[in-house]
Amino acid sequence: MKTILCYGDSNTWGSATRPGDNQRYEPHERWPGVLQARLGDGWTVIAEGLPGRTTVHPDPVEGPWLDGSAYLLPCLKSHKPIDLVAIMLGTNDLKQRFAVPALDIAKGIGRLLQIVKASESGPNAGAPRMLVICPPPVLEKFGTRPEFVEMFAGGHEKSQKLAPAYRAIADEHGAAFLDAGDVIKSSAFDGIHLDKDAQEALGSAVAEAVKQLRW
Repeated sequence: MKTILCYGDSNTWGSATRPGDNQRYEPHERWPGVLQARLGDGWTVIAEGLPGRTTVHPDPVEGPWLDGSAYLLPCLKSHKPIDLVAIMLGTNDLKQRFAVPALDIAKGIGRLLQIVKASESGPNAGAPRMLVICPPPVLEKFGTRPEFVEMFAGGHEKSQKLAPAYRAIADEHGAAFLDAGDVIKSSAFDGIHLDKDAQEALGSAVAEAVKQLRW
């Protein structure tokens, strides 16, 4: 049995772009659930999504506990042994309050990869393998969430610069890379989150990326 940890924000948690209880997709509709279905028996997929999570930034408005680097190590330790850690973060780093360029957001991903490599949470206390997933660009318009206009001011342009920076960081740390923007788009519902079909497409794309790794 191999274990994959999916570490992300609201799009990993499954924030829905449709009306419904708890504003969340059902487990099988979220991309980690789709990943589990595509991989089938022999794999365990653990979804660790948290709305608002950043790469390395304590949020001065929504809470310091949203710093993804603070929780990653205990998360790894609690689920070990882990064969692969898939990280999809960075969208919340685009918030104007953090005022960081795309290159620094990618460096935040690099810090997370360093934590994974030193965690001793892989098989035989080694390092898990790593997959960096660059989130799709946020849209210029935010549909039902007008408050996002100011919150993510400049985010559209910045998000379009993330993929090459993420790829370089992944290469630097020996991680696999997937540009989610190649297979999905953010929803016109709010410019940030993923429609159900995008969740499914992303889960399928991650499954293919996992299968391409030599196990």
